[in-house]
Amino acid sequence: MDAIRRARAGRRFCAAALGTTLLVTAAACSGDDGGGEKRQPPQERGAAAAPGAPFWVNPDGNAARQVQAYEREGREAEAEAIRRIARQPVGEWIGTDAPESEARALTEAAVEADRRALLVLYNIPHRDCGNYSGGGAPDGNAYRAWLDGVIRGIGDRPATVILEPDAVLHLVDGCTPAEFHEERYALLDEAVGRLKELKNTEVYLDAGNAGWGQPEQIWEPLRRAGVEKADGFAVNVSNFYSTQDSIAYGKALSGRTGGKHFVVDTSRNGNGPYQEGDPGERWCNPPGRALGETPTTRTADPLVDAYVWAKRPGESDGTCKGGPKAGEWWPEYALELARASG
Repeated sequence: MDAIRRARAGRRFCAAALGTTLLVTAAACSGDDGGGEKRQPPQERGAAAAPGAPFWVNPDGNAARQVQAYEREGREAEAEAIRRIARQPVGEWIGTDAPESEARALTEAAVEADRRALLVLYNIPHRDCGNYSGGGAPDGNAYRAWLDGVIRGIGDRPATVILEPDAVLHLVDGCTPAEFHEERYALLDEAVGRLKELKNTEVYLDAGNAGWGQPEQIWEPLRRAGVEKADGFAVNVSNFYSTQDSIAYGKALSGRTGGKHFVVDTSRNGNGPYQEGDPGERWCNPPGRALGETPTTRTADPLVDAYVWAKRPGESDGTCKGGPKAGEWWPEYALELARASG
C-alpha cells in the first residue's frame, strides 16, 4: 500500500459544469492564463479528505454544486446535510467523449492537492446487459481506443482504478450472452495488464457483492479476467451490503484468489440492503438507505486496502422509484442518504 500514499507535484485542475455533467477540458487546464473563471484549490473550498483517506475530493462535484445552490437559496439545513457527501472523495467515472483529457485533468488536480485520484472505468461493450446503465463501447476495438486515452491521461500520476463494475459478475450470472464472453475476458485481462504498466496506478477488478452467489462461482472468472495481475478486487460497488458482510465475502474470495487484497464500496451501505419490494430491483434507488463509513485506508481487516465511495451518493441507479437516468444527480435522494446518516 505504499503507492496509495504517494503523490507528487502537478498542474492546476479546472472544470466547467453543464447541467449535471462535469466536463473536464484539458485546454482550459494547461495553465493559469487561460480564459474563464479561476477556481480555488480544493483545500480552500473546505474539501478536505477524511483522515486516513488518500483520495482527492472534487470541489466541483455534484454534491459540492448542490451545497452552493442550497446556500444561495438560504436553505442552510439542506446545505449542511449535503456537505456530508461533498466533503468526501468519491469515484470519478471516466466518460466516453474525451477520456485522455478527463483522466489527465483529474489526476493532475489530485496531485496538486497532494492526493490520489480514484477513477472508475465503466465502458465495457454490452455493459449492464442493456439495462438501466446499458451502453459501453460499441466493440472491442473501440474499448481499446478508449482505454488508450485513459492510460495516456493518467500517465505516471497516482491513481486507484476500479475496473468495470459488474463486468465479471454478468459473465457468471448469465446476463451477458455467451457469444460475448471470450471478448470480455480478453478485454478485461488486457485492461488490467496495461493499467498495471503505469508507474503509480493501482487496479481493483470488480468482484460483485455479498448478496450474489458464492466466491467459488466467481474466482475462476476473476482469474481469467486478470485479477492475478491486479492489486486486488472491489466488492459492493454501487450496492448496499454492510461493511461486515462485504468483508466476509471479500475474505472468502481472497482465500480462493491467492490472498488478494480488496476494497469495499461503503458509499451507501449505512443501513444495509433494502429487503422490501420487487427482489429484482431492491438494488435500484432503495428508500431508507444511509451513507456508510467514510473513505479511508484505516480499515477493519488487513486484507481490506480501503473503504471507498466508488458509487457517488446522490446519483441515481436508474429510472426506477421515481429516479432520473442512471448516473444523474438526484438531490432528493442525496438528502435522504445524508439525513439518514445521523
